[in-house]
Amino acid sequence: MVLVHGNADKDAANDGQIVDFRGNPVDKSKTGGWLAAGLILGSELSERIVVMGISMNLVTYLVGILHLSSSKSANVVTNFMGTLNLLGLLGGFLADAKLGRYLTVAISASICALGTILLTLTTSIPSMRPPPCSDSRKQQCIEAKNGQLAMLYISLYTIALGGGGIKSNVSGFGSDQFDTSDSKEEKAMVYFFNRFYFCISMGSLFAVTVLVYIQDNVGRGWGYGISAGTMIIAVTIMLCGTPMYRYKKPEGSPLTVIYRVIFLAMKKRSLPFPAKPNMLNGFNDSKVPHTEIFRCLDKAAILDDYAISNDNRNNRWIGSTITEVEEVKMVLKLIPIWSTCILFWTVYSQMNTFTIEQATVMNRKLGTFEVPSGSMSFFLFISILLFTSLNERVFVPLARKVTHNIQGITSLQRVGVGLVFSVAGMIASGIVEKQRKQNSVVHNTIISAFWLVPQFVLVGAGEAFAYVGQLEFFIREAPERMKSMSTGLFLATLSMGYFVSSLLVSLVNKATKGSWLRSNLNRGKLENFYWMLAVMGVINFLAFLFFAMRHQYKVQHYNAPNGQEKQLEYWKDDKLESNDNKLDTQVKEEV
Repeated sequence: MVLVHGNADKDAANDGQIVDFRGNPVDKSKTGGWLAAGLILGSELSERIVVMGISMNLVTYLVGILHLSSSKSANVVTNFMGTLNLLGLLGGFLADAKLGRYLTVAISASICALGTILLTLTTSIPSMRPPPCSDSRKQQCIEAKNGQLAMLYISLYTIALGGGGIKSNVSGFGSDQFDTSDSKEEKAMVYFFNRFYFCISMGSLFAVTVLVYIQDNVGRGWGYGISAGTMIIAVTIMLCGTPMYRYKKPEGSPLTVIYRVIFLAMKKRSLPFPAKPNMLNGFNDSKVPHTEIFRCLDKAAILDDYAISNDNRNNRWIGSTITEVEEVKMVLKLIPIWSTCILFWTVYSQMNTFTIEQATVMNRKLGTFEVPSGSMSFFLFISILLFTSLNERVFVPLARKVTHNIQGITSLQRVGVGLVFSVAGMIASGIVEKQRKQNSVVHNTIISAFWLVPQFVLVGAGEAFAYVGQLEFFIREAPERMKSMSTGLFLATLSMGYFVSSLLVSLVNKATKGSWLRSNLNRGKLENFYWMLAVMGVINFLAFLFFAMRHQYKVQHYNAPNGQEKQLEYWKDDKLESNDNKLDTQVKEEV
């Protein structure tokens, strides 16, 4: 792990920005702590149950009940998940800029509950479905009409709006319940993040086992109705705990700073650069050294005659400071690595779509019990939990001994390992699909769905490395005053990964005239699509290596005992071990 100096939540707490629900300074004996944090955890648990219960089994409903094509069904799922993660940026912005985390989570959870209720009604009302079709191979099935799909889309994107707001704020709101200036509460907060991640995992496992079984064997309405019920209960419990919470006042979103700097740079693009950089606004007081990269943004810090004559130099919409400009530059420097992280989530999205479709036409029986196709995702989440544990308990300690580096595995090394696993997962997917189709078409036999386990395990192992690696990288490399941007950047990679999947499916369908991705997998060439993703993954990995080898890690700051500020590159000093828990806490908070 690495040392990260500063934390927005900690600074706010120390500056007296944490208040009770009446706006008064908090009474620690009556607010916060485990009881308040536990009530908040219910929202995240319910969000996972809702989202995973939908995304991991929605494709079977779209293909089997609504009779949509495989490609269109896959795009519906990936667009839904992409939008949900993208709306996390909106939720984070609203919380930071105006509403605060409590109101944002409460409103978002209510919206998510409403969307799940609508989805329950949509899947329960017979008129919302086309006529049944017993065998699509022997008869032409009637596809759902636009009116029937409209209600489904409204339900899904209402859930996405609510889920995005919960996802981006609930962990931060939970962390606000602990005072990091108190050693006991700071230690408790570490356990909070462990339990937070536990809630995510348990919610996902419950969704892909119990809920998926109910959806397939009892009824979609019952399955989604249970999800809606859990979200309503979670909202009620959270609202009941209102007097017990500690609240952080909104202090403005870093997205506003980025927009303002870019806006001013464009507005002042015709102005000449000053003769010396020290003539830029706030140069002498800058907390970040001036750099020549993205020099065009320096124009945002130029003070023109209007700003000087009217003493508007402190008006940030007239002139940015060089500190703000350099912070925006630091964010832009992350874009190359950010772009190479997208394809991992494109690969991951196949576990929600085509892999589930493969399972529907394979033998899923365990004795007399038939495993629901959506429940095959159980192996994905088990793999994630297993490799996350092995990573922290085996791989990192072993790497520390070998490299004598306290971090063990750097954040970019984690991402690289995750990308390699994703390529291996797609190769395994292509091999299994080719073997499945050959047995079905040539030998007229159905192979076991448990042949899909390797691809679930490989992609799950990739997430265990890539998820933490990406998050840690963005946390550490983001500007000190823009730490909340780390969550936004991370959610954006997930969102773009799902959208890229939709784009690829559409392009492949057009290029192959629908011959690769057919609703009848035996007539299609799904293995070619998997292998195409594997080749793209190799190219993407090479691009990642190119950017990663050239990336200069941000120099970390700390205060020396004599009060003089020192600079350390995190990977070169074993003395940073005592500060390891600081980033551990922050990474877990962002997860």
